[in-house]
Amino acid sequence: MLAIDKKIKQVNHCTMQSIPSDVLTSTEPLVLKGLVSDWPLTKIGLESPQKASAYLLQFYQDAPVNVALGDASTKGRVFYNNDFTGFNYQSLKVSMNMLLDKLHQHANDSAPPTIYMASTMLDHWLPGFREHNDISVGENDALASIWIGNRTRIAAHYDLPDNIACSVVGHRRFTLFPPEQIANLYPGPLDLAPGGQAISTVDFSQPDLDKHPKFHNAIKSAQVADLEPGDAIFIPSMWWHHVESLDSFNVLVNYWWRQSPVYMSTPMNTLHHALLTIKDLPPEQRKAWQGIFNHYIFESDEETHAHIPDEGRGVLGPLDEELAKNIRALVLNKLNR
Repeated sequence: MLAIDKKIKQVNHCTMQSIPSDVLTSTEPLVLKGLVSDWPLTKIGLESPQKASAYLLQFYQDAPVNVALGDASTKGRVFYNNDFTGFNYQSLKVSMNMLLDKLHQHANDSAPPTIYMASTMLDHWLPGFREHNDISVGENDALASIWIGNRTRIAAHYDLPDNIACSVVGHRRFTLFPPEQIANLYPGPLDLAPGGQAISTVDFSQPDLDKHPKFHNAIKSAQVADLEPGDAIFIPSMWWHHVESLDSFNVLVNYWWRQSPVYMSTPMNTLHHALLTIKDLPPEQRKAWQGIFNHYIFESDEETHAHIPDEGRGVLGPLDEELAKNIRALVLNKLNR
């Protein structure tokens, strides 16, 4: 286990139906102690994994779920194969009954296979579950997902949405890093990743500091939290998080939402386009475009376009749904040339 001194700040005043806005908009991670300890699933999970499975299946609608299955040699690490051309697990579509049976079948193995069902939409696969197992995230339109597996290790990655992750059954360890640690975490490919997001290629259980020498700088900025059943964690947008499930049967429910309007596109589209248009320009041209992006995007304020009349600002005007449509059409038109 990594030697990390800083613990994620814990707050004790949140309830399922009352999470303060300063928590939901925090720019630092927070542990929400006991947030979902009164959920029926949390209480049943403390009795036995089998009872927790039976509780989940009463909501299940028989649609197949996506499962990652790795052999025992992966030791729970959901990752790439040796040459990064694929992954170290099989991707299967199975019934949730089969998934849960497989987990219980290997619960007492000393070296079990890696079994992991990642983000699965609750309202589609388990309709009715949220009637008694839910939280309120204010006015935010959150996407609720469920994650089920055994002792797994999910590589550090970031997500654009803000996130509340609830450890419902089993224990979890979260290790978080601020966004500026990206270079020290050695991210892998952008276009091939186990969960769709670029992940750290450092093995947190056995970090190779000869191969990843800057990782020791990331550790200095890391924060860690060990969650018990019923605890939750708020993960701010863009924070890197490494997740370890510590028991033979684990269930997590999380809520994702964006603080930006739905008509805004993901910045990842811009990054992909920049790889095509900017990355391989001569150094002086790249530097010039860095200045242009700073002017129009990163350092833009009320004074940046004050010399242009409001009615003449075009795409530089305040972004709303109509302007977003116009910009999207402009980009598509240029891409299709």
